[in-house]
Parts: sequence; structure tokens; C-alpha cells
Amino acid sequence: MVQSQNVVNLNSEEIARYARHISLPEIGFKGQEKLKQSSVACIGTGGLGSPLLIYLAAAGVGRIGIVDFDVVEHSNLQRQIIHSTSSIGLLKTDSAKQHILKINPSCRVDLFNQKLSSSNALEILKTYDVICDCSDNFPTRYLINDACLILNKPNIYGSIARFEGQVSVFNLKEDSPNYRDLIPTPPPEELIPSCSEAGVMGILPGIIGTIQAAEAIKIITNIGYPLNGRLLIFNALKMQFKELTLKSNPENKNINKLIDYKSFCSEVTVKNEIDYDITSISIKELKVLLSQSSNAIQLIDVRNPNEHYQCSIPGSRLIPLSTIESGETIDEIKIITAKKNLYIFCKSGKRSLRALKHLNKFGIRGINIEGGIEAWNNEKD
Repeated sequence: MVQSQNVVNLNSEEIARYARHISLPEIGFKGQEKLKQSSVACIGTGGLGSPLLIYLAAAGVGRIGIVDFDVVEHSNLQRQIIHSTSSIGLLKTDSAKQHILKINPSCRVDLFNQKLSSSNALEILKTYDVICDCSDNFPTRYLINDACLILNKPNIYGSIARFEGQVSVFNLKEDSPNYRDLIPTPPPEELIPSCSEAGVMGILPGIIGTIQAAEAIKIITNIGYPLNGRLLIFNALKMQFKELTLKSNPENKNINKLIDYKSFCSEVTVKNEIDYDITSISIKELKVLLSQSSNAIQLIDVRNPNEHYQCSIPGSRLIPLSTIESGETIDEIKIITAKKNLYIFCKSGKRSLRALKHLNKFGIRGINIEGGIEAWNNEKD
């Protein structure tokens, strides 16, 4: 062990490994030991979590907690670089741990193979110094935010969509803004496409996740100027960064308990120009109809072409939502549904709902298939 005024607990191998950090006056021996003694929790081991975990492990963060319940799939590999082809089918947490230990065997990795929820979030996150939000949905973001407020933990937020990403640091100081200052009210679920629906440039989460890692290292070593009160926005198509100032609203800090965040985010609905209650049908009911009168039914899949060709309901016709909202396929739909009952589906039911609301403006009535192709596949299984 090397013992000096500047370092208490770095051995010779660690001094060699982190030499380029130690050479930086802002970090030095003292900062590197802070990293070794620090703990970071990462929620999500996907596009954002992958580079963040890799760089935190390489930087010498002593303890990393990973929260995820998903398994590695082929479609992940385009951007989730902590996983490999041989990881397909493994829990993402197990796959990530294997990669981390290859980079830095001395790193302690805690695995939480479960979905972060109101019942477990405080218990899981309470022992970590810094929390990194690498999630991909609004209920989890609000949950992480509120848990960090209750536990008084800094929250490093990242988000991506298509070609654009965002990063900020919430709850760093007493007067810091939090996620509710950025998005006070969750947007309607049916207006928010998932990554699989909207797509994402593979390199984008690498850039945003790496910035999150940089912010974590700065906070732990107490150097530089973290993105406290600032939202950094990156556009990969324009190769352009811009920064917005965030202000703290004291009312958004009054969080003393966790709630049902799925219900919280589902309460917001789109107010339509036309008051129209859309009828829905379950997969079981649909199968009965198809077995009795399939010739009287027109199934339309409003997902993207790549989704449709991978898996779809037999006999369905592909008409992407974008072509409906642009008006391009309105006349086509009128023709093919003139003598048939219209049933629309997507992946989970969000895009099909949007499609039906739009078609109603043109006098086209249809029925939404609850749960979409996901429910179809589950029923088939």
C-alpha cells in the first residue's frame, strides 16, 4: 500500500491504472480516492446505462448498483454497448456485471434484478451517493426524482429520442431544480412513442450516457461546474449543443412519500376537438370475431414497416401512423373500409388510439385493439 499525505488507500496497481486521472491537478490522489470510496446507482442498463457504467467502472468508482429487470435482445445491440451477441437472453444486470468486472475487477457491483417501484426505491437507493437516471419512461423518471428528493441524493438525468438527447443534474443543492421543474406534468401516454416506435440513432445514447458519467465523476470529486440548473440539449443531426436554464420551484420540492407513478402518468389524457369515445376490443374478443366473420373485418397495423415485417397479426394491412396523420392514406382507408369494420392495432395500443382519434375527424370510425401486438403474442403464447 502507498501511504502519504495525499493518498490513504490506493495500491500500486491502482496508481498505475488511474495514472492519467492522478496527473490531473483537479483530481489527483485525493480525487481518485474519493472515486474509490464512492457509490453510484444506475437505473437502467440500456443505451444510456451502458456507456455510463463502462466509464464509471473504468474511472474507479468503488461501488456500482444496477437496477434493471429486462433481458438482452438482438435489437439492443445497436446501441447498448455493454452487452454483446453472447449476452442475448441473459439478464441485463448479469451481462453488465460481467463486462464491468472485465474492465475493473476491483469494482463492487450490486445487482437488483427487479423493476424499480414505489415499494423498493427508497430501500435500494438509500445507500448510494449519486443516482443516475438512465430509464426510458416517465413513471420511472418521476419515481427516481421523488425518491432522490426524499433521500436528498443528486440525480443525474439523461434522456434520448431519435437524434436528440438531454442531460441535467437535479437536486444537487438545496436550491437546485428537480425533474418536476423540467416537466411539471407528464405528457399524455399516447403521444409519447417508445424507442422501438420512434427509433434512435445508435451513437446518441453513447454521447448522452458519457456526459452523465462525466457529471457523476465531477460531483464525486467536487470539481468543475455540474449541470446544476442547466439542461444540456444535443442534436446529432445538426451536431449542435444548446443549453437552457432551469429554475427551481419550491412547490415541486414538497415530496414526502412515493405514489403510484403509472397511474400518475396515465391520468393525463388528450383533449380532442371532437368528443369521441373510442371503442376497444380485447385480443380474445378479436379472435372470436376473426373465426366467425374475418371477411367483414379490415385489420390495420399502424406501426412502422420494420415492426410490421418482424411480426404482425395475420391478414393485417400496414398503414403507418405517420401517413394517417399527414393525410396521405385517408382516402385509401375510406376505400378499404367502405364495406368492412375497421380494427386498428400497434405495439401496445398508444399509436392505434392516436390513429383512431385522427381518423374520426374524417368521419372514419374504428375499434382499437387493446394491448396491440404485445397482447396478441402473449395470448398466442
